[in-house]
Amino acid sequence: MATTNGKYNIKAVSNILGIQPGTLRAWERRYQMIRPIRNEAGHRLYTDEHIKILRWLVQKVDKGFTISQAVSLLENNEQLIFETSMEGRETNELSRKSEQLLQALISFDERSAQQHLDHAFSLFTSETIVMDMVGPLLVKIGDLWENNRITSAHEHFASNFLRSRIGMMLLSVPSDQLLPKALLVCGPNERHELGLLIFAMYLKRKGHEVIYLGQSIAEGDIDVVIEEIEPHFLFMSCTLKKNINLSLQLAGALHEQFPSLRIGLGGHACNQLPDKQKETLKPYLVGNSKQEWDKWLIKNMQPLEK
Repeated sequence: MATTNGKYNIKAVSNILGIQPGTLRAWERRYQMIRPIRNEAGHRLYTDEHIKILRWLVQKVDKGFTISQAVSLLENNEQLIFETSMEGRETNELSRKSEQLLQALISFDERSAQQHLDHAFSLFTSETIVMDMVGPLLVKIGDLWENNRITSAHEHFASNFLRSRIGMMLLSVPSDQLLPKALLVCGPNERHELGLLIFAMYLKRKGHEVIYLGQSIAEGDIDVVIEEIEPHFLFMSCTLKKNINLSLQLAGALHEQFPSLRIGLGGHACNQLPDKQKETLKPYLVGNSKQEWDKWLIKNMQPLEK
């Protein structure tokens, strides 16, 4: 059972939470979100409740919030934060905003769609919205269209709206250029680029310099771009099953031509490959979740031998 007595010094809290003592002091001084008591020597002593609050703040910062945003969120939910599961409450709110956005899009109501998405941005980080809201929403829209529950006009309107917003977000994220350069393009004959845009956002948020080409380009042009910008990664997206063989052939040819280039393949068509073929192509397949993307990037950070 948690105690209200101070029993952790700042070094212990630093070890428990994995943050520097100086960071803890700065947070307390600037935001005053907790007030640890002092012992006779003047040293801070933290309670279990302090640890709980600080751990929650650290989790928010790890998800992409600034510390000021996390503290503001804490203050706005002060009475409820530890009475219910914040993760559950956030998931429910994200689902609710996603459903509101979907209904606006399939009603061709651009104004309401903008308002719902803007409100979501005031509640969550851009990474959360792109990965956990827009990504699943695209899948849902695709399913509705494939099952004839919406028309192609509804699908096009929704897709164009989301493509436009994600594209603007991508441009607004500064390129830190801390990590290897990545070139992104749809595979041969591919026009569906929303999944690739989401992946581009993921890479840019991690610190990669991203050169985003979008829809497939003319045959042979990719060679010119690779030679000019010398990327560490090339990522290609393939959504339609009929185009998968062309994408695989291009990946193989580029691997022979540029042996040090790390090539990744993703998209619906790649995810639908038979298990036996997936195993053969495993070095290329980046997966379809953030966890799988993280693993692929870590494994492929170093260039291949020439």
